[in-house]
Amino acid sequence: MSLAGLRVLVVEDEPVVAMCLEDMLEELGCVTVGPASRLAEGLALAEREMIDAAILDINLAGERSNTIADALRARDVPFAFASGYGAPPEGYGAPMIEKPYRAADISGALTRLLGEPQ
Repeated sequence: MSLAGLRVLVVEDEPVVAMCLEDMLEELGCVTVGPASRLAEGLALAEREMIDAAILDINLAGERSNTIADALRARDVPFAFASGYGAPPEGYGAPMIEKPYRAADISGALTRLLGEPQ
């Protein structure tokens, strides 16, 4: 499956990690929306931007990204959670991407989110 042109919201509070994720998405042909590093910024992008999918860091400087996940769900935008530790929030059924990010994990998660066979 080609991911070319897919608009992916990135919500990640660590700048170096966000840049790494942006690079991976670019290599996959995706267009990065954001990145947002704080909850309010991520929520604003989730509510107003045209996006096809999202990758949400679970912990944003001590705040959980659940509010952003709720906004995305209300718009029927598929998303994955990301974390270097722990499990994703319960009740969302969203895939989990473990950090450090790997291009194959990002590609696989986006493919699953869009409902395409790998």
